[in-house]
Amino acid sequence: MTQESLPSSAAQKFTGLLMALCLAVMALAVFVNVVLRYGFGSGVAASEELSRLLFVWLVCIGATAAYPRGEHMAFTALVRRFRHGAAMPWLARLIHLLVVVACVMLAWGAWQQVVVGMGSHSVVLRYPAALLPLPALLCSVAIGVMALRDLVRGRLPDFGHEAEVE
Repeated sequence: MTQESLPSSAAQKFTGLLMALCLAVMALAVFVNVVLRYGFGSGVAASEELSRLLFVWLVCIGATAAYPRGEHMAFTALVRRFRHGAAMPWLARLIHLLVVVACVMLAWGAWQQVVVGMGSHSVVLRYPAALLPLPALLCSVAIGVMALRDLVRGRLPDFGHEAEVE
């Protein structure tokens, strides 16, 4: 993978920090809830809601950070078959185009859910329900922009690994 296609070190550190923060808060909330529930017969109702929200954000941040490094699940057997042939540039464009189309569909659906969620709030924490589908919207836009950039530049996909089939 070329240095140009890698995200900056600062962006990598920032996304890593965000993911670690989400995971730490989730683990703490669940741990405290388990101790309170089994040790004292009561729990924190907000723990489940907070963990669910943070898990969605964690997954979407991780997916966005993994895309430019080629760490998403891929069918490398198909790509390896055409790696050095004349069909590879065509296949690369098709892969990037399919990623862009999938991101547009995901962004459209997530946007509709964000709009619906703006009028309601979560039951316990009372955060706007739009915060739950928002990371899917942001993730799809970010990955779509990266895939569109690679499509326009004609960059071949680099899956970053040599597994036969994943």
